[in-house]
Amino acid sequence: MRMKFNKSSQLALVGAASLLAASLVTACSQLTQTLTVDFVYVACTKAEGTNNYGEINVYEINSESGRMRQIPSSPFPSQGRDPVAEAVSLDYGSLFVVNQDDNAIEQFGIGTDGKLYPFNTVNTPGIFPLAIAATKSNLFVVDLYQPLPICSDAEPCSGSIGVFPLSTASGTTPVTIGTPVTNTAVNGEYWPLVLSGANASHIIVPTAVNVLASGADVYVTAYDSSVTPNVGYVFGFSVGSGGVLAPLSGSPFAAGVKPSAIASDAASAHVYVTDFSSAHVFGYTAATSGNLTPIAGSPFPAGNQPSAIAVDTAYPYAYVTNSQDSNVTAYSIASSGALSSIGTYATGLQPVAIGIDPSTEHFLYTINFLDNTVSGFDMNTTSGTLLDSQNSPFPSNDQPTAAAAIPHNGTGGGIQP
Repeated sequence: MRMKFNKSSQLALVGAASLLAASLVTACSQLTQTLTVDFVYVACTKAEGTNNYGEINVYEINSESGRMRQIPSSPFPSQGRDPVAEAVSLDYGSLFVVNQDDNAIEQFGIGTDGKLYPFNTVNTPGIFPLAIAATKSNLFVVDLYQPLPICSDAEPCSGSIGVFPLSTASGTTPVTIGTPVTNTAVNGEYWPLVLSGANASHIIVPTAVNVLASGADVYVTAYDSSVTPNVGYVFGFSVGSGGVLAPLSGSPFAAGVKPSAIASDAASAHVYVTDFSSAHVFGYTAATSGNLTPIAGSPFPAGNQPSAIAVDTAYPYAYVTNSQDSNVTAYSIASSGALSSIGTYATGLQPVAIGIDPSTEHFLYTINFLDNTVSGFDMNTTSGTLLDSQNSPFPSNDQPTAAAAIPHNGTGGGIQP
């Protein structure tokens, strides 16, 4: 089974107006709606009674207890097969879902009540998309294989990263995904940037993507599958005008054996990469040029098979899911970027994705693939320690893989229910 991880650790999101109470809504449910602080979107690869068609479970987080419950109309069809990654637009109006087996990105408009409305579908430039990230101006997608007719699981080739420009939303109309950026021309056609290591004949397998909060640089984690043991990399690109990418001078950067996830801090000063094979977290300082240099003391110990990472944008903490151990490790972040373990906390079985609520920055959740649950935690903002949210874990549809979140009562979105 090929593991799929939700990578993006900066979970940005939708704003909303107050929910209107219908005549059949009780006073108790009205109070619960008032206390909703965020909506969380969890992609599940298997809808009930289907093979590979996916669904999106939509949860609301209670601001007092951290309890997560699905909104009445949840789940929503993912509009494709095998959804494996998600991102939201920075205006909080759109959710982008990667349906891997369709080589497609489905864009949903987000209602003021958290509901999803299918809006647009675009094909990815390569084959088997697996990771996605968004800035105000661009949507980045990483494909397992570059767009060659001969590339497949039977005849693999190196992966690639492509860029779609995003327009500005207008009224209740979400942002528009534009024509893919021409990073490389092949026979006069659009071509994404192919990941290539020291040996061009080797197969480079991408795993995750992250864009600095500044939007200046984008990074893709990957490993060389042509050698044993594998060799891990971080490929770095500067983001130019119109979304054109240019490899950083020092790229690719060494990253252990098999990197699995990547995240950066709110200051665009530090980047962190989990290594699935070596049970470590690699920390880097990001220079103004975008080049990465190891933080003193890196790599830092993690649990077995770390799969996802989230860095709090308001408090100096980072959290890593350990898929084999079924737990999450909490770290404090020093001014140098160095990580120090705070503690380890049990999750559901095989956590593969993690997020922090964007409204208060202290509710954390993990997506647990094997037991079809979401684990919720309340983070102590002074110490970084975690407590289980009320009634955690919460059920999801089968095989959840990814998550994204939006703040309720934020400043974007706006499709009226």
